[in-house]
Amino acid sequence: MLAIGKEEVQELLTIKSCVEVLETVLADLTRNEAIQELRSVFPIEQGNVLGQMPGYWKREKVVGTKIITVYPENNKDGLPSHQGAVLIFDSTNGRLKAIVDGEKITAIRTAAVSAIATNHLAREDSEIVSILGTGEQARSHLEAMFLVRQIKQVKVWGPTKEKSLLFQEEMVQKFKVPIQVCDSVKEAVYDADIICTVTASKVPILKGDWVKAGSHVNAVGACQPNDRELDTDLVKKSKFYVDRLESAINESGDYLIPLKEGVIDQTHIIGEIGELLTKQIEGRKSENSITIFESLGLAIEDLAAANFIYQEAVRLNKGTKISI
Repeated sequence: MLAIGKEEVQELLTIKSCVEVLETVLADLTRNEAIQELRSVFPIEQGNVLGQMPGYWKREKVVGTKIITVYPENNKDGLPSHQGAVLIFDSTNGRLKAIVDGEKITAIRTAAVSAIATNHLAREDSEIVSILGTGEQARSHLEAMFLVRQIKQVKVWGPTKEKSLLFQEEMVQKFKVPIQVCDSVKEAVYDADIICTVTASKVPILKGDWVKAGSHVNAVGACQPNDRELDTDLVKKSKFYVDRLESAINESGDYLIPLKEGVIDQTHIIGEIGELLTKQIEGRKSENSITIFESLGLAIEDLAAANFIYQEAVRLNKGTKISI
């Protein structure tokens, strides 16, 4: 069995390669050629949780689970909010093949799925990106957006100015594009073509009045029924897509709260990203539509990413062999 750590995950899995892997597995999920269960969430204290996310990918003959803790306030102390590991097994004989660091997988695969959604839903001429948040997901999402659109300007907002300025300094050096630090969310999303919400907020930070017609939103930060980053007006006026219907109707506060308010109904969800990939549903139909991709994170995404990392580690003789 291999143990594959954080640095090796970053070395072996790029966002670009992850996009290719996830396009395949999400299409397979829609065809029932990959299987997963809704994550189980075990509450700890103060809003912190332990999650377990099992899945099975028939194509690759791999089964496994992600075990992860989510501590939303960790960023204040300079620690990751998501920490854990993915265990992958050979589905033909049950052999444990690898334990793979889950923190970096989460950052990379989440951004990769947003890239897939953006590629199918954002206008082709999108060139201004707004990043709401300054943590690891903010960094990986910005990189992901450069993969699918010709980005010419970036605007960022974060809860603290110091972290926003640090994000600006790092990302300007990396991508060589203008990055504007904004004092408010309203300023950050003004004239943005693509908006990525990657915060730990439990209440709406993004209002419908602030989002221009034709924009695309990747809503990433809120993943519990009582938490949301988007206000009701924005959800109501949007074309709403999800990573998985089962997850959305059980976990998405961005969807469930407007539904409970009676502002939208169950038909408001147009469909899943996998259905876009398999052409079962259509993407953007109008240049003026506001599209939203509600990203909750799927077990099958972690499994597919971890399996790719394992295969690369074997090929390149990486990882640490251990016996348990």
